[in-house]
Amino acid sequence: MAEKNQEILSEQEQQEMLAKYDKESSFRNNPGKWAWVITFMAISLTVFHLYRAFPMNGPLTSIMQGAVHLGTAMGLIFLLYPLHRGGMKKRGVPWYDVLFAFASMASCYYILFRYDWITGAARIMGFSTIDIIFASMGIFLLLEATRRAVGLPIVIIAGLAIIYGMFGTNIPYFGHGGFDWNGLSRRLFFETDAIFGTPIQISSTYIYLFLFFGVMLTKTGVGQYFNDLAFGLTGRFTGGTAKAAVAASAMQGTVTGSSVANTVASGSFTIPMMKRANFRPEFAAAAEASASTGGQIMPPIMGAAAFIMAEYVPSVSYSDIIIIGIIPAALYFTGVFMGTHFEAKRYGIVGLPKSELPSTKGLIKGSYLLLPLVIIITMLVNGFTPTYAALTGIGTAFLVSYVRKETRLWPRDILDALEQGAKIALPVIAACASAGIIVGTVVFTGLGGKIAGGLLDLAGNNLFLLLFFTMIACILLGMGLPTTANYVVTASMAAPALINYGVPDIAAHFFVFYFGIVADITPPVCLAAYAGAGIAKANPMRAGVNAFKLAIAAFIIPYIFVFEPQLLLVDADVLTVTLLIITSLLGMSAVSGAVMGYFFNTFLWYERILLFAAGIMLIYPDNLLIEGSGLALYILLAVVQTLRKKKQPKTNV
Repeated sequence: MAEKNQEILSEQEQQEMLAKYDKESSFRNNPGKWAWVITFMAISLTVFHLYRAFPMNGPLTSIMQGAVHLGTAMGLIFLLYPLHRGGMKKRGVPWYDVLFAFASMASCYYILFRYDWITGAARIMGFSTIDIIFASMGIFLLLEATRRAVGLPIVIIAGLAIIYGMFGTNIPYFGHGGFDWNGLSRRLFFETDAIFGTPIQISSTYIYLFLFFGVMLTKTGVGQYFNDLAFGLTGRFTGGTAKAAVAASAMQGTVTGSSVANTVASGSFTIPMMKRANFRPEFAAAAEASASTGGQIMPPIMGAAAFIMAEYVPSVSYSDIIIIGIIPAALYFTGVFMGTHFEAKRYGIVGLPKSELPSTKGLIKGSYLLLPLVIIITMLVNGFTPTYAALTGIGTAFLVSYVRKETRLWPRDILDALEQGAKIALPVIAACASAGIIVGTVVFTGLGGKIAGGLLDLAGNNLFLLLFFTMIACILLGMGLPTTANYVVTASMAAPALINYGVPDIAAHFFVFYFGIVADITPPVCLAAYAGAGIAKANPMRAGVNAFKLAIAAFIIPYIFVFEPQLLLVDADVLTVTLLIITSLLGMSAVSGAVMGYFFNTFLWYERILLFAAGIMLIYPDNLLIEGSGLALYILLAVVQTLRKKKQPKTNV
């Protein structure tokens, strides 16, 4: 048992792993005397959001709420995140970071003090020099804060957007009227359709509260309960450890917003167990990474992008998106589940003995931990606002913590939760604000329409080619952008092309959202797989390739719900949706089996090709002849392999 425990990463090792693979977790270990300032600012930021969430108080006007939200977050980022990784282990905060922290706060708080002027007289009389100075300072400090907390790729894209806004007048086809710096900086910083646009507005009202809700759930021990429940439900079956890892990450995905963080948190426990069960190290890393990445598409939070999607798609509400997202998420995790099953059958890996599984009595006894999650989902589905639902969920989690002595939140624990709520939100806030620069420039210059037209021309009005080019663009952007920012950018630049072609709005937005997510497990830049490989001590690229194979469903599902939008409940009836789910599951199982190298038996070379073809035929849209032929081929291969397996001599595994 001692040897087993040594395989599981300690909390410090988890943090080091996160800092290595996840830019969002690379903050200072010892800020010295500034620790008290950081704690005070972080707690104040969370208290501000909780106070403004109560119906009797309500949020400030959108730009004022956003100014407090972003300004305090930027100040915290400069105090917490060093100039470069080497500064993580140095004690204290350098003087220049203190200066940047207060300057960034001043640039945003300036909006509060000059609100009447900025939103009123300045639009008639013109903005003053001091206005432009504060706007310029705010923009450049935001880009640096984002580089530190999120990474360089999004900063490069935002920087290119600014350059395009100023100097893109003479670019063929993509040119525009042009802006000088005064006009562009004013629009980016003082308008409500750029930095303080929809992403930061949603972040300052809904997203922050749901991230804090996730912190509260962690404090109550729900993360460990998810693991126990997953092992209790699936651990005894073939390849039980891998299936439990998939199930646990699916449940964890309802409260987390990072593929890498989920991989490290869950994987520090599940990956060593999979290795002990004789799964290959690279497969163990891949199973956790692909499942953790799928957590980003899991309702109700969906990596925080669901809140913004509800604003971008006027025809659906947030509660609609929760329901719409269930079938695609279920298909994704079923696909990963099938992949783990085929791998386990191929190598003869059995389930865990009953003695190593959580007891049914213990699982039932701990089921009360799910109460906050049940309440929040019930409220959302029944039409309550996300703000009110999140506030109620937070309060329920607080009460639930007092059921057991070990999870009770004493004053010090409450203060720690308030502080952690702010820290976990910082990268999301920075990403949303910087994504606002990109979206604002796209809107100001009309670039979105031109990109949509360019994609349509490139695809020659062929829907499949249009989807393929959009997929590549989303994956490339997803390699450098976090979930929320990636969705914001692709929804503004890529989704319009699909919508202009005639794809239903919700299908177009889900398409770009899914392919932005799977970048985390798509080689060569597959950070979630690399993090899993670090825990498993496996080859990172092999882990990435295995994660890609396991998550093959994620590359099929978006095409299905574009060609068959009924899967997203668009003009759907029960019979149609049921048949689509059945054919999709059969098709994915065939493709997964072909990719993983096992179905009912190991393959002859031509059987693998035929099974893959059968899978594609089963999900082919609106053609009963092709789907029927695929089903017949599927059944034939299943029968042939089963008969051949019966003739093989039995071996003890």
